[in-house]
Amino acid sequence: MLALDHLVISTEDLERGADEVAEKLGVPLEDGVRHPAFGTHNKLLSLGSDTYLEVIAVDPAAAKPRRPRWFGLDRFSGDTRLTNWAVRTKDLSNLMAMGAAGPGTAVAASWSGLRWTIVVPEDGQLPLDGIAPALLEWRSEAHPCHALPDRQVRLSQLTLSHPEVQQTYLPDDTRVQTTKGPYAIAATFDTPGGSVTL
Repeated sequence: MLALDHLVISTEDLERGADEVAEKLGVPLEDGVRHPAFGTHNKLLSLGSDTYLEVIAVDPAAAKPRRPRWFGLDRFSGDTRLTNWAVRTKDLSNLMAMGAAGPGTAVAASWSGLRWTIVVPEDGQLPLDGIAPALLEWRSEAHPCHALPDRQVRLSQLTLSHPEVQQTYLPDDTRVQTTKGPYAIAATFDTPGGSVTL
Protein backbone atom coordinates (compact mmCIF):
# COMPACT_ATOMS: atom_id res chain seq x y z
CA MET A 1 0.00 0.00 0.00
CA LEU A 2 1.25 3.46 -0.91
CA ALA A 3 0.54 6.65 1.02
CA LEU A 4 1.36 10.27 0.24
CA ASP A 5 4.33 11.15 2.45
CA HIS A 6 5.56 14.62 1.58
CA LEU A 7 5.78 17.39 -0.99
CA VAL A 8 9.09 18.80 -2.22
CA ILE A 9 9.54 22.49 -2.95
CA SER A 10 12.91 23.26 -4.53
CA THR A 11 14.70 26.57 -4.16
CA GLU A 12 18.09 28.05 -4.99
CA ASP A 13 18.52 29.49 -1.48
CA LEU A 14 16.96 27.75 1.52
CA GLU A 15 16.36 30.76 3.76
CA ARG A 16 14.90 32.87 0.98
CA GLY A 17 12.79 30.02 -0.39
CA ALA A 18 11.45 29.06 3.02
CA ASP A 19 10.54 32.68 3.72
CA GLU A 20 8.65 32.86 0.41
CA VAL A 21 6.67 29.72 1.21
CA ALA A 22 6.00 30.86 4.77
CA GLU A 23 4.69 34.20 3.53
CA LYS A 24 2.32 32.54 1.04
CA LEU A 25 1.00 30.00 3.54
CA GLY A 26 0.92 32.44 6.44
CA VAL A 27 2.81 30.18 8.86
CA PRO A 28 6.49 29.67 9.73
CA LEU A 29 8.53 26.66 8.65
CA GLU A 30 10.73 24.65 11.01
CA ASP A 31 14.45 23.98 10.75
CA GLY A 32 14.97 20.64 9.08
CA VAL A 33 18.05 18.54 8.44
CA ARG A 34 21.26 18.45 6.47
CA HIS A 35 21.79 15.56 4.05
CA PRO A 36 25.59 15.14 3.75
CA ALA A 37 25.35 12.32 1.21
CA PHE A 38 23.46 14.62 -1.18
CA GLY A 39 24.81 18.03 -0.18
CA THR A 40 21.37 19.46 0.58
CA HIS A 41 19.47 20.93 3.51
CA ASN A 42 15.80 21.66 4.16
CA LYS A 43 13.04 23.26 6.20
CA LEU A 44 9.79 21.51 7.06
CA LEU A 45 6.10 22.13 7.67
CA SER A 46 3.59 19.64 9.05
CA LEU A 47 0.51 19.03 6.90
CA GLY A 48 -1.12 16.84 9.53
CA SER A 49 -0.29 13.64 11.35
CA ASP A 50 1.43 11.82 8.49
CA THR A 51 2.18 14.28 5.66
CA TYR A 52 4.56 17.20 5.48
CA LEU A 53 6.08 19.79 3.17
CA GLU A 54 9.81 20.07 2.55
CA VAL A 55 11.61 23.11 1.16
CA ILE A 56 14.99 21.89 -0.06
CA ALA A 57 18.11 23.47 -1.57
CA VAL A 58 21.74 22.73 -2.29
CA ASP A 59 23.71 23.28 0.93
CA PRO A 60 26.54 25.72 0.10
CA ALA A 61 28.45 24.58 3.20
CA ALA A 62 28.42 20.89 2.19
CA ALA A 63 31.05 19.03 0.25
CA LYS A 64 30.17 18.11 -3.32
CA PRO A 65 28.41 14.73 -3.18
CA ARG A 66 29.76 11.67 -4.98
CA ARG A 67 26.51 11.17 -6.86
CA PRO A 68 23.93 13.48 -8.43
CA ARG A 69 21.73 15.23 -5.89
CA TRP A 70 18.21 13.92 -5.41
CA PHE A 71 15.14 15.69 -6.80
CA GLY A 72 17.15 16.98 -9.75
CA LEU A 73 18.69 19.76 -7.67
CA ASP A 74 21.90 19.79 -9.70
CA ARG A 75 19.88 21.16 -12.62
CA PHE A 76 17.38 23.25 -10.68
CA SER A 77 17.21 27.00 -11.28
CA GLY A 78 14.65 29.76 -11.22
CA ASP A 79 11.83 30.55 -8.85
CA THR A 80 11.09 28.61 -5.69
CA ARG A 81 8.45 26.07 -6.70
CA LEU A 82 6.86 22.68 -6.14
CA THR A 83 8.92 20.16 -8.11
CA ASN A 84 8.44 16.71 -6.60
CA TRP A 85 6.54 14.56 -4.15
CA ALA A 86 7.12 11.31 -2.32
CA VAL A 87 5.03 8.31 -1.35
CA ARG A 88 5.84 5.80 1.36
CA THR A 89 5.45 2.07 1.42
CA LYS A 90 6.09 -0.72 3.90
CA ASP A 91 7.48 -2.98 1.18
CA LEU A 92 10.02 -0.99 -0.81
CA SER A 93 12.09 -4.02 -1.81
CA ASN A 94 9.09 -5.68 -3.44
CA LEU A 95 8.11 -2.51 -5.31
CA MET A 96 11.65 -2.14 -6.61
CA ALA A 97 11.63 -5.74 -7.80
CA MET A 98 8.42 -4.97 -9.71
CA GLY A 99 10.06 -1.97 -11.37
CA ALA A 100 7.85 0.59 -9.66
CA ALA A 101 10.72 2.96 -8.92
CA GLY A 102 12.24 2.89 -12.38
CA PRO A 103 16.02 2.87 -12.62
CA GLY A 104 17.51 3.90 -9.33
CA THR A 105 19.28 2.92 -6.15
CA ALA A 106 17.82 2.42 -2.69
CA VAL A 107 19.72 4.83 -0.45
CA ALA A 108 19.62 4.56 3.34
CA ALA A 109 19.54 7.83 5.29
CA SER A 110 19.20 8.82 8.92
CA TRP A 111 19.05 11.84 11.16
CA SER A 112 18.26 12.31 14.87
CA GLY A 113 16.28 9.11 15.36
CA LEU A 114 14.76 9.13 11.87
CA ARG A 115 15.76 6.33 9.50
CA TRP A 116 14.50 5.85 5.97
CA THR A 117 15.35 4.33 2.61
CA ILE A 118 14.56 6.21 -0.58
CA VAL A 119 14.97 5.23 -4.22
CA VAL A 120 17.11 7.78 -6.06
CA PRO A 121 17.52 7.64 -9.86
CA GLU A 122 21.11 7.45 -11.08
CA ASP A 123 20.90 10.96 -12.55
CA GLY A 124 18.95 12.34 -9.57
CA GLN A 125 15.91 13.21 -11.70
CA LEU A 126 12.62 11.45 -10.97
CA PRO A 127 10.71 10.07 -13.99
CA LEU A 128 8.24 12.22 -15.94
CA ASP A 129 10.06 15.43 -14.97
CA GLY A 130 9.25 14.81 -11.31
CA ILE A 131 5.57 14.01 -11.83
CA ALA A 132 6.32 10.41 -10.83
CA PRO A 133 6.77 10.21 -7.05
CA ALA A 134 9.86 9.25 -5.12
CA LEU A 135 9.38 5.96 -3.29
CA LEU A 136 10.54 5.62 0.28
CA GLU A 137 10.17 3.42 3.33
CA TRP A 138 10.51 4.68 6.88
CA ARG A 139 12.73 2.33 8.88
CA SER A 140 12.01 3.95 12.23
CA GLU A 141 8.85 4.36 14.25
CA ALA A 142 9.48 8.11 14.21
CA HIS A 143 8.25 10.28 11.36
CA PRO A 144 9.06 13.98 10.79
CA CYS A 145 5.44 14.93 11.51
CA HIS A 146 5.74 13.58 15.04
CA ALA A 147 8.21 16.34 15.96
CA LEU A 148 6.74 19.22 13.95
CA PRO A 149 4.28 21.69 15.46
CA ASP A 150 0.84 21.66 13.86
CA ARG A 151 0.32 25.02 12.13
CA GLN A 152 -3.15 23.95 10.92
CA VAL A 153 -2.13 23.77 7.26
CA ARG A 154 -3.57 20.85 5.30
CA LEU A 155 -3.10 19.66 1.73
CA SER A 156 -6.44 19.68 -0.05
CA GLN A 157 -5.27 18.73 -3.56
CA LEU A 158 -2.14 17.75 -5.46
CA THR A 159 -2.59 18.18 -9.22
CA LEU A 160 -0.23 16.42 -11.63
CA SER A 161 -0.20 16.78 -15.41
CA HIS A 162 2.16 15.25 -17.98
CA PRO A 163 1.86 14.00 -21.58
CA GLU A 164 2.87 10.53 -20.37
CA VAL A 165 1.19 10.57 -16.96
CA GLN A 166 0.73 7.11 -15.45
CA GLN A 167 -1.86 5.89 -12.97
CA THR A 168 0.26 3.02 -11.67
CA TYR A 169 2.01 3.22 -8.32
CA LEU A 170 0.02 6.21 -7.14
CA PRO A 171 -1.46 6.31 -3.64
CA ASP A 172 -5.17 5.67 -3.18
CA ASP A 173 -5.70 9.26 -2.10
CA THR A 174 -8.51 11.48 -3.35
CA ARG A 175 -6.26 14.52 -2.92
CA VAL A 176 -3.99 13.33 -5.76
CA GLN A 177 -5.39 14.21 -9.19
CA THR A 178 -3.65 13.32 -12.46
CA THR A 179 -4.37 14.46 -16.01
CA LYS A 180 -2.72 13.80 -19.37
CA GLY A 181 -1.50 17.10 -20.79
CA PRO A 182 1.30 19.66 -20.59
CA TYR A 183 3.66 19.38 -17.62
CA ALA A 184 2.22 20.94 -14.48
CA ILE A 185 2.42 20.28 -10.78
CA ALA A 186 0.54 22.27 -8.15
CA ALA A 187 -0.66 21.84 -4.59
CA THR A 188 -3.58 23.56 -2.91
CA PHE A 189 -3.65 23.99 0.85
CA ASP A 190 -6.23 24.90 3.44
CA THR A 191 -4.48 27.42 5.72
CA PRO A 192 -5.58 29.57 8.67
CA GLY A 193 -5.85 32.43 6.16
CA GLY A 194 -7.78 30.53 3.47
CA SER A 195 -6.99 28.46 0.40
CA VAL A 196 -3.51 28.82 -1.13
CA THR A 197 -2.07 27.17 -4.24
CA LEU A 198 1.66 26.71 -4.80
